Amino acid sequence: MSLSIVILAAGQGTRMKSNLPKVLHKISGRPMIWHIVKEAKKISNDITVVLYHKADIIQEYLEKEFENLHFVLQDHKNYPGTGGALRDISFKGDKILVLNGDMPLIQASELEKFTQSDADIVMSVIELENPSGYGRVKICDGSVQEIIEQKDANEEELAICTVNAGVYLFKKEILEKYLPKLSNDNAQQEYYLTDIIAMARADGLTIEPLFVNEENFKGVNSKVDLAHAEEIMQDRIKKHWMREGVIFRLPQTSYVEVDVEFMGECEVENGCVLRGKTLIKESHIKAHSVVEESQISYSSIGPLARIRPGSVIEDTHIGNFVEVKKSSLKGVKAGHLSYLGDSEIDEGTNIGAGTITCNYDGKAKYKTKIGKNVFVGSDTQLVAPVVIKDDVIIAAGTTVTKDVPKGSLAISRTPLKIVKDFYYKFFGKKDA
Repeated sequence: MSLSIVILAAGQGTRMKSNLPKVLHKISGRPMIWHIVKEAKKISNDITVVLYHKADIIQEYLEKEFENLHFVLQDHKNYPGTGGALRDISFKGDKILVLNGDMPLIQASELEKFTQSDADIVMSVIELENPSGYGRVKICDGSVQEIIEQKDANEEELAICTVNAGVYLFKKEILEKYLPKLSNDNAQQEYYLTDIIAMARADGLTIEPLFVNEENFKGVNSKVDLAHAEEIMQDRIKKHWMREGVIFRLPQTSYVEVDVEFMGECEVENGCVLRGKTLIKESHIKAHSVVEESQISYSSIGPLARIRPGSVIEDTHIGNFVEVKKSSLKGVKAGHLSYLGDSEIDEGTNIGAGTITCNYDGKAKYKTKIGKNVFVGSDTQLVAPVVIKDDVIIAAGTTVTKDVPKGSLAISRTPLKIVKDFYYKFFGKKDA
């Protein structure tokens, strides 16, 4: 049995109230459609994405992220609707699994269940305590009899709690036979995939209901739905890593994107944000710290620290209110209140409070290189490009504008001037 997968991503998503295509809204750091394609790739190598609204933007993104995807532009003017979306596809597989581009919580393990049946059509259904607003699915003797829209349902049918979850598996010949027969003779003047169910039933074909997990098949149609899906995805991500040995303190308070990876026993305290392709290895991320697109190994970060993209930090302590950007630190201590950007800092070096690498001159950015066993005093400005060799002391309050040779003291201070009784002259009074 060969399986083809079609992902419907042509809709405008007007309820999202956004210029961004609906399927490109992010869940845990990746667009919704990325999550769907990733799971689909686990069970099939033949995946077609149907596009229409802002098709070029969606296709450009997916081509950067995945290989061997097929794209079809829906003829929305002449054939709108879910049935119209499938008209121009040349199906390769013996079976066709039809997914929606706004179901980011779908999982391959549940999609595989569709392929285990030999029915002509497998239709996903959900049992809801309150099915109001949904079309009801009438099932008899283990077979779908019909789909009844709520507005057309009688009192007995309204009591049905089984509803359509929106994912289908068709045998190839079913779609080839019935797609050309679809009509747009309805209020919306669209071609509906669900009409195939009625035609197939009338011809005595087998339509098997597959009861699925409501959470996995949740559609995202608004930013309220987006937030709810984010909560579910975040819970999955953190539970996965906790099972792998990561300690999360109050996990519901932290945000961890899907591309973040952990190695070894790590600890993440409350209120942390971990973004992008970040690797945390045998490290402790303390409360309310942010790490973006960086590598942290055998280190402690925070509390209240920010590690910006492109940083590689090893065997280092980064304290509160320290910001590191695109820098490599190995065996360094930066306890508090510093900015280290575009820098390379070697082992045994201590960064005093208030130290700043002045890496930007308004036009270009430059590097600061600091060697081993350097002591940088508080309130130091390192004006890049500059190289500080090994075994250097930089006195507090110094502005370093040129390279400092090994073993030196760098000091730059204005002499202290004391004006006697100036306070009393300034305020015009003196205590008795």
